[in-house]
Amino acid sequence: MTSFFIPAILLLILVLVLLLRPFFFPARDLATSRRQMNAAIYQEELDKLEADRLSGSVDSASYEQAHAEMRQRLFQDTDEADDLSVLGSPKKTIIGICIFIVILSAGLYFSLGDAFRIAERNDEKPMSQEAVEKMVSEFAGKMEKEPDNLKGWAMLARSYRILGRNLDAEKAYARAGSFVDADPQLLADYADVLAANANGSFTGKPLQLIKKALALDPNNLLALWLSGTADFNAQNYKAAVQSWEKLAKQLPLESEEARTIAASIAEARSKGGLAPAKSPVISNQGVSGQVDISPELKSKIKSGDTLMVIARKPGERMPVAVLKTAVTAFPMSFVLNDALAMSPNALISQLPEVLLEVRISKTGMAMPEAGDLISESQTIKVGTTNARLMIDQVRP
Repeated sequence: MTSFFIPAILLLILVLVLLLRPFFFPARDLATSRRQMNAAIYQEELDKLEADRLSGSVDSASYEQAHAEMRQRLFQDTDEADDLSVLGSPKKTIIGICIFIVILSAGLYFSLGDAFRIAERNDEKPMSQEAVEKMVSEFAGKMEKEPDNLKGWAMLARSYRILGRNLDAEKAYARAGSFVDADPQLLADYADVLAANANGSFTGKPLQLIKKALALDPNNLLALWLSGTADFNAQNYKAAVQSWEKLAKQLPLESEEARTIAASIAEARSKGGLAPAKSPVISNQGVSGQVDISPELKSKIKSGDTLMVIARKPGERMPVAVLKTAVTAFPMSFVLNDALAMSPNALISQLPEVLLEVRISKTGMAMPEAGDLISESQTIKVGTTNARLMIDQVRP
């Protein structure tokens, strides 16, 4: 609790000091009153009127009439009680503000905050396996009293699955009933549990659940993996490859999961006597040209800076090709083609045009950073060999 209340009290004191500063350090000079301001304004207007009379832009009759009206308004506006602030009792004001702020803070805390719960959470230690098991058991006891709470049974099933208690998870999924039928992820989880309890066999209900999950969501990652695994176990290697390749397209190329899937696909192709996957044909069709930099920015280039020429499909953020090279003398030539593709499924040679931009990075990071030197983006037709890009901006 102390770790919460001490900062809270210090913050409250700081707020009070800032609010009450004028009472502790009153202004040395008196403020200008409204009467003084009105008099100064009318005096300025009278001086202007006199200048107009002397210059001949106002005749004598008009001058006398305007002069009389101004004196009348001056008398009316200055014949009022002055409005300088009067500090009646600084001590009472300070006490009143303090009480108000404390009451307001306490009211907001009791209506919106919970310091005791915050403090308890700060003092909590990471939960042990025994504590987690206890919580799940308590939840299971609660669900026995709510047999019609299908969502609760599905939550309990997932908890059992995470704990590795697959037999209990299977029973809980069964009691979740129709709630599972509408959720492709729950269907895939249920099928995984059933297959694990059947020593890896997908025959019967597990396969039915997988098909139902893919009918609801053809791109569900777990369902695709299980479908491929079921086909692989049944020696239907072609179908396994199809499911796993569809899964692989959704994974980052350099991820551990992608490498695992690639190895499984290769094994399925080998066992099924299937031809290896064809490597994409590398085409020289792309964009080439030169990059230059404005004279004003040349002094900002340092040794070790990295130049990146980036091509994107118009309307998309993911690059289709990126050239990274050390900055040398300008103008610099560049070539973007399929050899620099970010993905074999998105090649620059397959596009009619690309959005091209250049960036000089101090760190070489893929994400743009403040201080990078950049060019305007240009739409260039694929096949262009004389593109010209000018680095003339600094990224804010």
